[in-house]
Amino acid sequence: MVTSDVVYVVAGGALLLAIVLPELLSRWAVSSPMVLVGVGMLLGLTSLPDGLPLDPQANRAVIEHVTELVVIVALMGVGLAIDRPLLVRRISSWRPWGPTWRLLTIGMPLSIAAVTLLGWWWAGLPLAAALLLGGALAPTDPVLASDVQVAGPRTGEEHEVDEEDELRFTLTSEAGLNDGLAFPFVYLAILVAHEGVGLDLLPTWIGFYLVGKVLIGVAAGILVGRVLAYVAFRSESASLRVAERGESLLALAALVAAYGVGEVAQGYGFLAVFACAMTFRSAERSHDYHAAMHDVAERLERLLTLFVLLVLGIALTRGLLESLDLRGVAIGLGLIFVIRPLTGALALAAWRRAPYPGMTRGEKWAAAFFGVRGIGSLYYLAYAAGESDELGTDWLWSTVGFTIVASVLVHGVLATPVMARVGRSRDAAAKRQAEAEAEEQEERSSPGS
Repeated sequence: MVTSDVVYVVAGGALLLAIVLPELLSRWAVSSPMVLVGVGMLLGLTSLPDGLPLDPQANRAVIEHVTELVVIVALMGVGLAIDRPLLVRRISSWRPWGPTWRLLTIGMPLSIAAVTLLGWWWAGLPLAAALLLGGALAPTDPVLASDVQVAGPRTGEEHEVDEEDELRFTLTSEAGLNDGLAFPFVYLAILVAHEGVGLDLLPTWIGFYLVGKVLIGVAAGILVGRVLAYVAFRSESASLRVAERGESLLALAALVAAYGVGEVAQGYGFLAVFACAMTFRSAERSHDYHAAMHDVAERLERLLTLFVLLVLGIALTRGLLESLDLRGVAIGLGLIFVIRPLTGALALAAWRRAPYPGMTRGEKWAAAFFGVRGIGSLYYLAYAAGESDELGTDWLWSTVGFTIVASVLVHGVLATPVMARVGRSRDAAAKRQAEAEAEEQEERSSPGS
């Protein structure tokens, strides 16, 4: 049996599991990613032929491009799924995104700093490698966090009926934005690896990598989104108004075009894809076409993700964890159980009581905890490894791989029960709020008031 035949078998198995697993696991506290990684590990223990493309050092470019595709597909789906508007020129639309901004501007930098400090001071890594570890593990993953994210766009009559789940919205919007916003820190690691540590790096990094490329990426995404929305919904030519025909493959054209334009313009393509999806979603917001596009992106994301996880599982039992040591285990588990929960709680001030309909304390702690790590971390590591050999060591690959698998296991097991409990708590809080408002109204209307 040749290697290419095995790849087809693995791909076919992943596709089959992608079709049947969601329904099979819907009643259990087990996620599809958990099963795929487990199946992959079992396959890795069998007598598979030699020569499979599992070594991250030898197959870095393949890993980079495959994970890159998975992330941009997921970002398109996430952007289309969010119902809450965000308009650049309307500041009032920014306020309902408050928890998201706090997680991005407070929680994520603190998380990067903590992991970097552990990697440099405790694990003894060079500063560039420690920075990369912090940047690669910083973003929560839009790919593996479907169990704690919004289900999809509400269109038609549903659009104005149900209020959006605050916890799911926060986790979804954070995952959509922080993949691109973690990139400046990955670039900082690359700059330090090439030029060393020096204050002369800061003006270039802040001006171009931290600010300039972010703005360019967002602008490119908005431009592509507006052009495609005009064509799909308002073009004078009936043949171009694809929304009327329900041609949902425009989702794929949009994500590829937005990513390409963003990268060619020297911006962050991840941000361009998310901004494109959000911009397109803002046009004819209640149109059913958004749900059709989201369905295409979601299905493709599921297929690609499960294939990658199956291969990751095989790699785990075929040498990926050979360089893992106590330092890597401690950093990975520390990020999942300590660093992310504490930095997220600090960003959201989770110990404070929030007035309904704001996030309850339980929702804040849940949002702080569910920082799922996944495919994006592999992409950042593969990208940086292509820029500097110092940033592609076996230890980094082992540590990132272990952290992803640990996150898949921990968050996958806890997602269903925790989200159910938080939902019950929120319903109870809403009931108490309604009763209090009813009593207050009754007191005001009584004759003696």
